[in-house]
Amino acid sequence: MKKIVQQILPSLALILFLSASAFAQTKLGGKVMDADSKEPLIGVSIGVKGAVTGTISDAKGNFSLSTNKAGALTIVVSMVGYERQEIPVKGNKTDFQIALKEQSFLAQDVVVSASRVEESVMQSPVSVERMDIRAIRETPAASFYDAMRNIKGVEVSSQSVSFSSIGMRGFNSNGNVRVVQMIDGMDNQAPGLNFSVGNIVGISELDLQSVDLLPGAASALYGPNAINGIILMDSKSPFLFQGLSAQVKTGAMYASNRTEATTPYGDISIRYAKAFNNKLAFKLNFNQLSAEDWQATDTRDQSLLNGTVLGAGSRGTNLAYNGVSVYGDETNANMLSSLRPLLGVPTNPLTAGINSISAATGGLLTPAAILGYIVPNVNISREGYAERDISSYANRNIKFNAALHYRFNDKVELILQGSYGQGTTMYTGADRYSIKNFSMGQYKAELKGSNFFVRAYTTQENSGDAYATGTLGQLVNEVAKPSTAWYPEYFSTFAGLALTNFGTVLQTNLLKGVAPASAVGLAVASTQSSFPFYHGTARAKADVGRLVPGTAGFNAAVEAIKAKALPQGAKFTDKSALYHLEGMYNLTEKLNNKVELIVGANFRQYALNSEGTLFALTDDGKEFSINEYGAYAQASKKFFADHFKVTGSLRFDKNENFKGVYSPRISGVYTQGTSNFRVSAQTGFRIPTTQDQYINLLTPSARLLGGLAVVQDRYKLSGNSYTLQSVLANQTDPTKWVTYKSKEWKPEQVQTYEIGYKGMITPKMLVDFYAYQSNFTNFSAGQVVAQPSTTLAGTLNYFSFPSNVDNEVVTNGWGLGIDYDLGKRWSLGSNVSYNAVKDAGGLSNYQLGFNTPEYRTNVSLGNRNIGNSGWGFNATWRYQDQFVWQSSFVNQVVNQQQLSMIPAFSTLDMQVSKKVSEIKSIIKVGGTNLGGVAYTTGWGNPLVGSIYYVSITFDELLNK
Repeated sequence: MKKIVQQILPSLALILFLSASAFAQTKLGGKVMDADSKEPLIGVSIGVKGAVTGTISDAKGNFSLSTNKAGALTIVVSMVGYERQEIPVKGNKTDFQIALKEQSFLAQDVVVSASRVEESVMQSPVSVERMDIRAIRETPAASFYDAMRNIKGVEVSSQSVSFSSIGMRGFNSNGNVRVVQMIDGMDNQAPGLNFSVGNIVGISELDLQSVDLLPGAASALYGPNAINGIILMDSKSPFLFQGLSAQVKTGAMYASNRTEATTPYGDISIRYAKAFNNKLAFKLNFNQLSAEDWQATDTRDQSLLNGTVLGAGSRGTNLAYNGVSVYGDETNANMLSSLRPLLGVPTNPLTAGINSISAATGGLLTPAAILGYIVPNVNISREGYAERDISSYANRNIKFNAALHYRFNDKVELILQGSYGQGTTMYTGADRYSIKNFSMGQYKAELKGSNFFVRAYTTQENSGDAYATGTLGQLVNEVAKPSTAWYPEYFSTFAGLALTNFGTVLQTNLLKGVAPASAVGLAVASTQSSFPFYHGTARAKADVGRLVPGTAGFNAAVEAIKAKALPQGAKFTDKSALYHLEGMYNLTEKLNNKVELIVGANFRQYALNSEGTLFALTDDGKEFSINEYGAYAQASKKFFADHFKVTGSLRFDKNENFKGVYSPRISGVYTQGTSNFRVSAQTGFRIPTTQDQYINLLTPSARLLGGLAVVQDRYKLSGNSYTLQSVLANQTDPTKWVTYKSKEWKPEQVQTYEIGYKGMITPKMLVDFYAYQSNFTNFSAGQVVAQPSTTLAGTLNYFSFPSNVDNEVVTNGWGLGIDYDLGKRWSLGSNVSYNAVKDAGGLSNYQLGFNTPEYRTNVSLGNRNIGNSGWGFNATWRYQDQFVWQSSFVNQVVNQQQLSMIPAFSTLDMQVSKKVSEIKSIIKVGGTNLGGVAYTTGWGNPLVGSIYYVSITFDELLNK
């Protein structure tokens, strides 16, 4: 694959360069101004339709442009915040006087995301949500990535101040593999994780031109895994956005649950771009964020053992206490079940003592009865460590980006681009991970024409010093004293004290002439009333040598464990890579524009490399690689005087571990005036992720296994383990446990049917509505099985892996957005979305993981230039319902009983800005979650507090 990437694009570039010849040139030029103020506009994009040629207006609003395209042509004039104009022209013309009118809404925006061809956002065949430069600049959120949570139908799971995962239309998760995030055409996923790590290795806000979000299945054009949606981010071209820009944002973060409630927050960005003769251009970007992270401090007891329920708890209220954000206390053992087998070992001191008392009663008390009197049927867990004691909360993120653009002619542009990001953050997966010194690079070569592109890129990931926090907590306990020694010491100490007291009281009362039955009762009462003392003594003895946070011994043990790879240590290594090659060609002109037709294909390879810490190995000790390829075609045609447009597409994809999958899509858009009605039926699918296929990782709650037989068969689960639901339903009767039988595992597919409307109800009101239903087959959900432990009697080992739900899973929902122009640049916007599971497919042995509130809503009010004063204002209020969160991180029993409820919450974000034209800058003061009530978005995630900031953004192209 590397050879393909290294050879094909340079070869194509050379051919195109050598074949380029001189053409007669058409010269264009003129001036662009604001229609109202008549002030010249800087940085307006002027391009030739159907060509890559383009330029921008200078500080006086002037522009000049030459093109090889002869005859009649159309120039496209556009700028964020203004109405787009398309102007026909014949021959040379250098005296254009173009006046642009301000635009209240995005109704005239042109997108390529929905169909891979240019079309009005109003006439898109599927739902499209867009953030442009203006929306990004005016958001009250601390970053554009955080601002996406205010878009209709978008869910955000925040695991860190710098790491959030985007979800759409249900099945949200901390690492969402159902939504694809692309930056400049590159899949931004970490190859070993198969999901994007937020914007850690993403795009600088200064370099971001637009964000398009397509909720729903997008596999027909964008390939596997865009089953619930896709996010497309496009950066600024150095030809169209030139000069120096910089942003400094500083402030404070506040959350009352943190070790230090108020801490500094800083974000610095610099961008520089330059073009030469409209042929060669480059850009450079740098961004650095620093903050002390949000903290997870949920101390609720989630064990559900010893008669407890989910809620506030401690080791004083439950001997098997298992705190949500406490690690190392997940391991537990039942004391009575663990000691009962010793009755068959006469030489054991405890057994000898019990047998002695039994014999002294003449068999009145059997050994089993005595053990039942002196040892309670309770579970015991080890004391764990709070997350803050073992996590890395110093959140740092650095991003670099550079790009070189060369235009061979009007038709072809070569782009060489590289992005590199490095940072430290927190991530909640099957464990709570400290992603320390993580880095990832993406490197692209692309030939881009007016009707084609060929793109090759690679993603190189390095997990750095990342480690599993929950595993670290467990191993710190194991270093101090292995559980194989800790539990026997606890149990033998407890039982020894209890037996001594029982025998003494029994003997004393028998010598007093008390009736045997009464003497036994007195001995039992005396012994059991002392259970709390025995527990305290037993734990104190077993905990001798326990490592205490803050001590030199604790710190040394933590560092040693973090340096060792899983499973002996907590460090996980992932240096996996992705190689991707794709191309697309638009045949529309070849067909004389009678039918719009595009075709494309791609090849991808995942090269797994975790050095044996995350993924299963082949028989010869190597890690697996995965190859997949796909191809697609799409045709569109307009009917009824261009009022009705029909689009159909078909895609085929093949992964080497699964059968090939077809993804068809058909849609229709009817346009009448400013109203657009759409209907679509589309198929999406999800090829299981690299981890879903090959993971083999022991976590505090379960061992995670890939769904492929080559992984599962190593643990002989089929026929030798039991479904978790049957175990929970019959905990005291193993004869009723249901044996697990493996079955073929297939890629998940979905058929989505959607209707929608987008239009201007009045000249001042934009309405956007959609309703959908999604039918999932071969739905991939987590299944958990239990297998009796061969090393610790009386305990079960849990295995979690993906599997297909037998029946169809159906979800549905709708969304409504209304934007209203109040006049004088004031705008009011509101949206509400609804998502629900209509049919869970008779789910019994699976965890659906819908993880989405039924209702969520946003209301915003803003003005970008109050009374032409340069002052701006924006406020956004957000609310979402409570909902159940299911994942492999949640305690398996809590998961199965759907007790992991995420509370409802609301937030208010606000900003006030001032444009200072004299220094070409915008000063902004803002705050998020101004109510100050911290909230969480997922089980085990941190409490998100408030951010207060001041920023100044300098831009050479800033207009008055």
